Amino acid sequence: MGEFALNIRAINQPGVLRDITELTAICEINITYTHLFVEDKDHASLYMELEAVQNVDKLIENIKNIEAVRSVEECPTLQDVFGKRIIIIGGGAQVAMVAQGAITEADRHNIRGEHISVDTIPLVGEKDLKEAVSAVGRLPRVGALVLAGSLMGGGITEAIREIKKDHEVIVISLNMPGSITQEADLVITDPIQAGVMAVMAVADTAIFDIKKLGKKRF
Repeated sequence: MGEFALNIRAINQPGVLRDITELTAICEINITYTHLFVEDKDHASLYMELEAVQNVDKLIENIKNIEAVRSVEECPTLQDVFGKRIIIIGGGAQVAMVAQGAITEADRHNIRGEHISVDTIPLVGEKDLKEAVSAVGRLPRVGALVLAGSLMGGGITEAIREIKKDHEVIVISLNMPGSITQEADLVITDPIQAGVMAVMAVADTAIFDIKKLGKKRF
């Protein structure tokens, strides 16, 4: 069967994650994504997305038999719920305007069956911006990254080069001073339009291919 997800609640103690992943390995089940967090000092939750599962009910039963496990629930995958992600990073005012365009456009596509979500973080300073851009490579389901600022270059540009080398993510930049515009797939002056085009670039319901644009600066 295709990919599906489980949410597991267990006692917060060493070895629980090992026991669960060992069970999936024995069953030749591939874990495509996992997220573990501690709810309180006694309990933790483990969200897992799995593929190549032949018998879901049997897997759930086997996990429930692990002594530390308290509950197992099948749930929609994050792809089904939140879908593709637009990440907007930069200065507060610019981020807000880009987000306005992206959220408005995402709403239009999501009504037609898409699932596109928008994440933002307003930051200042090259160090913090570089770290945020680099962290995008550790996030799942990112379709496009929008850089919304007044001046970006240096370490931020280096981080963008690494992201584009290792991941399939569209990079859109506002038109600004700095070397970041040289690495972006698209440079847009209007922040609202930048948000709109970021969504159009990743939406399956949009007839738009960023690779077919005759120019990269608008």
